[in-house]
Parts: sequence; C-alpha cells; structure tokens
Amino acid sequence: MKGPPGKRWNVSQRNTATDHLSLFTLHFSLFTLFMHRVLIIEDEPGLVMALTQRLKSEGYAVEAAGDGEEGLSRGAAEPFDLIILDLMLPLKSGFDVCRDLRQRGINTPIIMLTARGQVVDRVLGLKLGADDYLTKPFAMLELLARIEALLRRTGASTPSSAGSRSAPELYRFGSICVDFRRTAVIRDNHPVELSAREFKLLRYLIEHFGVTVSRDELLNEVWGYNTLTTTRKAMASTSRASS
Repeated sequence: MKGPPGKRWNVSQRNTATDHLSLFTLHFSLFTLFMHRVLIIEDEPGLVMALTQRLKSEGYAVEAAGDGEEGLSRGAAEPFDLIILDLMLPLKSGFDVCRDLRQRGINTPIIMLTARGQVVDRVLGLKLGADDYLTKPFAMLELLARIEALLRRTGASTPSSAGSRSAPELYRFGSICVDFRRTAVIRDNHPVELSAREFKLLRYLIEHFGVTVSRDELLNEVWGYNTLTTTRKAMASTSRASS
C-alpha cells in the first residue's frame, strides 16, 4: 500500500492500514452475507424497478425474474429468504409457480401479488402454499411490514432489527445456517470448520450485526486482550471467519 505522494509510511503505519483494510473487508463481507435475498417474480418493469430500489434501500439483496418459468427455475435452484410472486405472469401463472415450488420441497416464504381482489383467488393462493397475499395497488410500507413479519416467523432477523442482541439458537442467512447450541456452521448443506475462537467471533458479529465494531472491541470482547496487544492472530481469524 502506498502512502500519499511525497510521504513515506513506516512499518507500523503500513501494518495499521492493513489491519483497518482487513476489518473493512470483514465487515463488508459479513454485511453482504447477512443481507436477506429477495426474489421478485413480476413482469411489470416499472413495479420491478420500484420494488428493487425500495427493498435495496431497506438493506435487502434483490433479484428479479420476468416470467413464471424463470421465476420457478431460480426460486427452486437458488437460496432466497423470501419470494414476491405476481399472480398474472407470462409462460406460467403465479398459482402454478407457487404450487410447483411447494411440490419440490421449497419452503421459502411467498408473498403473492395480484390486481384481482376476489376472495377465491386469495384462498386458492394460500391453499397452494403462499404465506401472504397483497392486492394491487398496495402501500410500500405495508409490503415491508409483511416481509418483516414473515422473516420473523421463519426465524430470520430483518435489516431493521439490526444491532446488539442475543443470538438465537439457530440463525439462517442465505445458504448458511449457524447452530449456536451445537456450535456448528452449515453452508450449502456442508459443514464449515471453525475453531472455537472463530466461532466466538462469528457469534459476536451476529449479535452486533448492523453496528460498527472496532478492532479494539473485537480484541477485548473476543480475544480478551488489551488494546495494545498485537493483532496478527486476530486478523488471521477474522479473515477465516469471513471467508
């Protein structure tokens, strides 16, 4: 890493800058990892754009599919935390997409959207496996509230609930599951090997997700070091825990 023109950095300054860069990379990796993935299956470009912009501003990672076939393929093959599904879609209706996802064992929460407000449509959607139903036009705040309620119901933490908290026994985000009772981490159905210290670090960061955690705080709370202690081993563990 080079310093400003005309200025030499000594070894201590370079090490400090490297440490800060490592922590920044760790926080960025964890932020991306913890973002809940939402799949929007909708063929109206304007609505897709509005939903995508608002959900991203609320801290969600958003993907979109423009027809029922693509939506079914992505919803069945990729790990999403929630699906927003339009009823009237090209190639395959929202009813068919919802039914096929459930038949394939996909239990991702589904909010169904439709311009048809008949009771029979709502009942059919719920019977086919949808978790909630919104009639167009709808208020964005109501959709956000329903998303948060569904994620709470499934045991996931929402972006708006970020901050210092006690970690639940089971924490899921994307394809990763952290079991605090068994001190185990599973990613894509495969165990992830972590040392006891690395697992403690992961737990601490989950409990403080959404909060800026300094290097000194990590050293004090996770390693039990004084802030003047060298940070070489700490940086090695944070690198592994974020990978």
